[in-house]
Amino acid sequence: MDTMMRSFDVPTLPVDLTAAIERAGYYPALVGDVVAAALAGEQVRSHLVHLETTFDRDVIRRHVTVLVLTPSRLVIAHADDHADEAAGAGVTDGVGAAGAASDTGGEGAGLGGQEVATATTESIPLSAVRGVMLTHVVADPQNYVPGSLGRELTLTLGWGAVSRVDLLPATCGDPGCDADHGYDGTISSDDIALRVSATADGDVALQQAIAFAHALSGSLGQ
Repeated sequence: MDTMMRSFDVPTLPVDLTAAIERAGYYPALVGDVVAAALAGEQVRSHLVHLETTFDRDVIRRHVTVLVLTPSRLVIAHADDHADEAAGAGVTDGVGAAGAASDTGGEGAGLGGQEVATATTESIPLSAVRGVMLTHVVADPQNYVPGSLGRELTLTLGWGAVSRVDLLPATCGDPGCDADHGYDGTISSDDIALRVSATADGDVALQQAIAFAHALSGSLGQ
């Protein structure tokens, strides 16, 4: 069987975006290609590359998210990996490949040890982006240094694909009233949220997140 893979002409990314993807160190060739394919040669105004580490049982997993601002779109790429479920389908007792490997001294690793990466891109017209929210976390606010903006922030972007509903019991203002006044609620867009910490990610990453948020905010409504 012919196992040769076809090669596609993928546009070249800007040098600084390529360098940021390579610094993240998460399958940079794959991530760079899917981002370039989604951009299709469009100009890059700003970008943010965010690497996150999570724990899946006894396995350390990494995920990378790339946000790219163009003159007309917000391009989002997300890549992560997992064990090949098809390869581990022969493991009995409902134990997946990762569990079999740890319980049988590596026997299951031969069945499900191969990693599979999934890379997804989404392009959102800037006219559809509904909000850019920055939440700054400031330690010891009594001694806040003007201009520092804290050592941690969460960047939340909304474009209507996912909405969060927060409900609370409604009140009439009378502390002695126990009547049912229904509920009050708010609906907010919460499509993607990235937490960036200067302690964990570095000062440069924090500044890049702020710069990207400013660039995206300034592009909305134009």
